Amino acid sequence: MPQQLRKPYEQSYYPPVPTKLRKFKRVNIFIQFIRFIILNFKMLRMVRKH
Repeated sequence: MPQQLRKPYEQSYYPPVPTKLRKFKRVNIFIQFIRFIILNFKMLRMVRKH
């Protein structure tokens, strides 16, 4: 199958830009801390199974 060629400076050429909400979630310390706790809890559950 031939790949579609993209022309420079078209909309499809650039990566998607994150929304304001996505940026806020990435930099907010409280949200990141909660995600960290959830991730650690998931890893702990996996380790305890074995």
